[in-house]
This record gives sequence, structure tokens and C-alpha cells, in this order.
Amino acid sequence: MDERDLLDRILVSKRHEIEQLKLESIDGQHRSHRHEACSFAEALRTPGLSIIAEIKRRSPSLGDLYPDLDPVDIARAYEMAGASAISVLTDGPFFGGSFEDIFMVKEAVSIPVLCKDFIIDPIQLETAKHAGADAALLIVRLLEESQLAELLLFADSLGLDALVETHTKVEIDVALRAGATIIGVNCRDLDSLELNPDHHLRMASRLPAGTIGIAESGMKTGNDLTIRREAGYEAVLIGSHFMSAQDPGMALAALVDQCTMPTSIIAGV
Repeated sequence: MDERDLLDRILVSKRHEIEQLKLESIDGQHRSHRHEACSFAEALRTPGLSIIAEIKRRSPSLGDLYPDLDPVDIARAYEMAGASAISVLTDGPFFGGSFEDIFMVKEAVSIPVLCKDFIIDPIQLETAKHAGADAALLIVRLLEESQLAELLLFADSLGLDALVETHTKVEIDVALRAGATIIGVNCRDLDSLELNPDHHLRMASRLPAGTIGIAESGMKTGNDLTIRREAGYEAVLIGSHFMSAQDPGMALAALVDQCTMPTSIIAGV
């Protein structure tokens, strides 16, 4: 199976999931989170580089990472280690997650929670909001420009910040035209699943002043973080490096300690 076929399979799975979510919405079978929302954007605007630490059980490229994880324990460990926000993979078939994970994480921490999924329909944003998410991921690669603009407006109407993920210069331009203000640059090509960490540095100059730039994927050392901050990124999103560690919270703390910037700044606190 080639990588493009994998993305197609994920989207087929999402469409089936969306139909089920719509049925559950009609039946009123969703849990609504009652805790106060946190601003994802404001959490990333603190001085220095903010870290968005991710929770995921597995990935198509790496297989099982942490299949028996307790999302609450890891979320609390991330917060104690200085994460500015927590990203939660909610896709079930390919990443082993669920919207219930967001519900549990939101109950456990006081920092913003990002719903990371393959979002192509407003019902997914509604479900993320009901589960307690403060922000949601929108991937330019999966959407027409008009769809992206509509989902951005709908997310805003729900009180959700939107992290718009890009990979190429063209996708950054699409994100900006659609109204994105928080833009992620993923150094993983979704067509090939190949990682090219230097890609962050090539794309940094494409992000205009006033946007929040987030480097996604491929970072493992404190020097990696320092380089991206110097390139102009306000935040980094790291998942597999932490999830491959025996203790993800300690892995985050160790990464912060390796960075040449002060710990209190790199953690965004």
C-alpha cells in the first residue's frame, strides 16, 4: 500500500465516522463539557517558544507508540513539565484515539487542549467543542479553499481557535487567503509520509507578521527547538518523540532542559 492510498483510506474512514456523528447529534447522544474554555492562541503568544505536547497511541508511519496510555496521567505530566497546550489525536482507526480522550484531558488540566484529527465537516468541530476542546486542527491538504474558509468561520462561531496545517508555500498562501491566523508547518509530507526537518526553516519566511507560526513534527533535541525559535516560530508541536519515551512527561522536561533558552521561557510560563 502506498502512502497516498493510506490518506485516501483515512478519508473514507472519516466520512463513515461523520455519518455516525450526525446520527448521534440528532439523537442527542453526546457529552458536553462544562469547564471554562482556554484560549489556545493566547497560550502561544507568551514570550519565547511554546510547546504543544501531543497524546497519541499509534501512527500509520510508526505503528504502536503507547497503546495502553492513560491520557489523564500523561496530560498532567505534560502540564507539570511546562507544556503550553496539549494536542490530542482523536482518530480511532489509525491513531487509536477518541473524543472521549479530549473530555478526560480537559477535566485534568488547566492549559488549552487541541483536537487533532482529519477534519472535513462542521460536525467534527461541534463534537470537538462538546468534548471540551479549545482548538481544532484543519489541514489544508484535505480541503478546498472555500471549505477551509467555511470551517474557519464555523470554528470561530463555536469559540474554537483553529490551527491550520500546511506543508508547501502554496498551502500557506491558501491558509492566509482563507483567514488563518495560527499556521502550522508540518515537515512531514502527507503524500509520502517522509520527514524533512529542514523544511521548517525554508517555510518560516513565508509566515507574515501577526500570524502565530507553529513548527510540527521531526524535532527531538533542545537545539531543534532553539533553531526554530530563532527562525521565527512561536511554538512547536511534538508527538512521536514524547510518545516513544518510557515517560513522556520526563521526555518533555529533558527536552526543555537541553534548550539554550531559559526553561521558564521555552515552556511559555
